[in-house]
Amino acid sequence: MKEWLAFLSEQAITGIDAVALLVIVVGTIQVLIAVVRLTFRAASGQELRDAWLHYARWLVAGLTFQLAADILETSVTSSWQAIGKVGAIAVIRTFLNYFLDKDLAEIRERQARPRPPAEPER
Repeated sequence: MKEWLAFLSEQAITGIDAVALLVIVVGTIQVLIAVVRLTFRAASGQELRDAWLHYARWLVAGLTFQLAADILETSVTSSWQAIGKVGAIAVIRTFLNYFLDKDLAEIRERQARPRPPAEPER
């Protein structure tokens, strides 16, 4: 029974890591295309920020999937050294995810605030 669960866990880890890879690659390709397009036309700084904000969302999703795979990996890892390594990676990914998500929330909050009307030129 234990071998069967270990096998299923390994397959799930591989599958979730593949999803994380796919999410990050798709997001990277999207932002690359957007940045190249914006480079060849007179794009505003806001458009570039929006492209990077969109990319950050993809990265948060990818990191979340990777963290899920790390959690599963601890269930099939038998040595304390391997658990420590997986744990360290999980902590790093958690911090990255936390700060990316925090930055996204701050940007969304800033964008939701009404802007004061521009001063008329004299």
